[in-house]
Amino acid sequence: MFEYGRAICYSGYRRNQSPVNCTYPTYDQVVEDLQILVNLGFKYIRMYDPVEYARTTCQVIRDKGFDLKLMLGPGIQSEVNNPGCPWLKTNDSDAELAERAKWNDTRVEDLIKIANEYDDVINAVSIGNENTPSWGANNVPVERLITFADRLKAGCKQPVTFNEGAFEWPALTELAKHLDIICVHSYPLWYGNTVDEALAVNKEWYKKIKDIYPDKPVIFSEIGWATDAVDFSQMKEGQPNEENQKKYYKDFWAWADSEKIISYMFEAFDEPWKGGNNPREAEKHWGIFDVDRKPKLVEL
Repeated sequence: MFEYGRAICYSGYRRNQSPVNCTYPTYDQVVEDLQILVNLGFKYIRMYDPVEYARTTCQVIRDKGFDLKLMLGPGIQSEVNNPGCPWLKTNDSDAELAERAKWNDTRVEDLIKIANEYDDVINAVSIGNENTPSWGANNVPVERLITFADRLKAGCKQPVTFNEGAFEWPALTELAKHLDIICVHSYPLWYGNTVDEALAVNKEWYKKIKDIYPDKPVIFSEIGWATDAVDFSQMKEGQPNEENQKKYYKDFWAWADSEKIISYMFEAFDEPWKGGNNPREAEKHWGIFDVDRKPKLVEL
């Protein structure tokens, strides 16, 4: 397990850049981003896909000698139709789902390649990201996730994990047997909690999951607080703002630092490509910097 240090999720897509159409940040833009994070004292970053952007990021870390280590996932797609997903109702044929499964196999192999090529930079590999919840748009059967874990263990030397929400981990005991690290996402803001309640919620989930997996390292691979939102169907109105984001992280780090719990802030920079056309959608506003790299109120 890696030593304690500050961690953050890094998806540095700028205006008119998006993973959907494969328009990625340039080498120089990645240099600028990582220099910001290094200057703030971050030791660990997390990325989601073994695409050219991740390779560029690894090369920048190596070229510039940045003291950063990267957790990287495979960016897999759904292999089952999920009628419980509220925003994406799919009815793909068996043939279409089989093609997605084939595509996922390729992404796992791509992850193995980059993990071996940059074994001095990549310190952990993941089998997926939020692929088991009842509401998920990219669900994959646990049996398939187990095969991904076993393939990563056989193909590269980094510890293997899975990035999943707190609510899902109690049901993933069989999968956990194939993992080295339990990576938890905890979002009190999405759960309808206020910023004053948030730390207690994170503490509760950490204890609960640690009790289930006492022999595994448990870390937070996403913790965060949005600074804007237009739809309050889940969040309490008035909670997503910069002042509350600042308080959330101040309270959280006082606890996580004292307990030495590695926790990846979600996230470094706002991502305007996410969601729909409304610029105030919450998914676009989780960064501690805006898309123009202007810092918000968070103090580190």
